[in-house]
Amino acid sequence: MTREFLKMHGLGNDFVVIDARSTPYSPAEAEVRAIADRRTGVGCDQFIVLEPSNIPGASGFMRIRNADGSEAGACGNASRCIGWLLLEESGSDRASFETAAGLLHAFRADNGRITVDMGPPRLDWDAIPLAAPADTLRVAAVEHAGFAGPVAVNMGNPHAVFFVDDAEAVPLDEVGPVFETHPAFPERANIEFAQVLSPTAIRMRVWERGAGVTQACGSGSCATLVAAVRRGLTARKADIILDGGTLTIEWTEDDRVLMTGPVALSFSGRLSAELVAGL
Repeated sequence: MTREFLKMHGLGNDFVVIDARSTPYSPAEAEVRAIADRRTGVGCDQFIVLEPSNIPGASGFMRIRNADGSEAGACGNASRCIGWLLLEESGSDRASFETAAGLLHAFRADNGRITVDMGPPRLDWDAIPLAAPADTLRVAAVEHAGFAGPVAVNMGNPHAVFFVDDAEAVPLDEVGPVFETHPAFPERANIEFAQVLSPTAIRMRVWERGAGVTQACGSGSCATLVAAVRRGLTARKADIILDGGTLTIEWTEDDRVLMTGPVALSFSGRLSAELVAGL
């Protein structure tokens, strides 16, 4: 059995996307890892399956799998990609779809960009979740190699945002996996290192849970803006400058986080029977 797929990306954060709304598809972890492998598979940071949704008005359920096969609750860049696909499919200016983190809404923005309403951030310690009660504005227990006290934010998945003087100097490959698996984060965490450039601009680099260093992270950009506002470092709307490009994030006064950025369709293809079998 083979499967048709799309290869898409948002600012270099790349995805294999499979539409399973008419034909069910639930790949095992080994299959996801085989497809995500950049040498012997298609290669991707996340593997996305669009499934049917039972929510009225939702055009599908976006299931997100990391490159290691684990499941994620949210992925902002993939949400824009799925939003764009559904907008193109319907010819509308608005599309709604379900995720493990709740119902998301996508809209067309300027210059071909897509805006996704990522919903409200979750800021209580048990909603991150943290292993024990703590002030999420500065999680004192999280410390390693001179980095300490990140802001914890849940944007459908857990994030720890460290503010630094020089984001370029952070050894992501070394400290990222340590913080991802820190005992304070029982479900692991996405790790962001953010340098505030101005009240409306932040340079950010990211280590994603289950994927490692990526070119961009949409939910991480949302978490970074929320963290910066909570610390009093920026305005409620700012550009997040990532390795792969720039996202515009706004935390509205009515507690919604809006993410706006580009979407790209790289190519389409068909998975071989060997890849579908996880070989």
